[in-house]
Amino acid sequence: MTAVRLRSFAMLSAAALSALTIGAAAHSANADADTTTTAAAKTAAASSQGVLAGATTASYFWDDSSGRAGDTGLPAAGKPMQKGLAASPSWPLMTEGYVVYQGKKLPFFVGDRGPGDPSSRGVMLDLDAKTFAELTGGRFNPDTLGVDGVSGEGHIKIQYVITKWGDGVGKKAAPVPFETGAWQQRDAASTATVSVKK
Repeated sequence: MTAVRLRSFAMLSAAALSALTIGAAAHSANADADTTTTAAAKTAAASSQGVLAGATTASYFWDDSSGRAGDTGLPAAGKPMQKGLAASPSWPLMTEGYVVYQGKKLPFFVGDRGPGDPSSRGVMLDLDAKTFAELTGGRFNPDTLGVDGVSGEGHIKIQYVITKWGDGVGKKAAPVPFETGAWQQRDAASTATVSVKK
């Protein structure tokens, strides 16, 4: 009878220890997730569920296939140039998200590749000129394909939130410079989400 009680006690002790270990691991995972969520929330000023949030410097372009702005044809995704079409040096084409600048929030999708050289200097997103103009209070100039009324400012610090990854090649993570070639490599699907607070 004593052997049976000792065996029962040993089994109960093992079960309790196992439950404590699982609980501690879950608490640790939740603490890590809370830290990540808090960091992401601080980098975005809008409310949404996203798969990636961060901050970078953005420039602008307008590629109307006319050659007037040095462009070489349609954007890489084959979509005509339009408001909301952005270029990324590393994210998959057709990735969707939004940017925030001084409290203004506008959507974008990755329809082209770029910027080239500026990405090696931290300019990791090329917004279309119409979106850039709306964010900064400037005016899109259809004659020059530039943005007027922003005192020549061509770069702004923005926050971004990716809400959906595109299906094509590219890096599903923080942007990296064009020269890394990440834009032509297929990345594993990212299923992580971050909560972003207003």
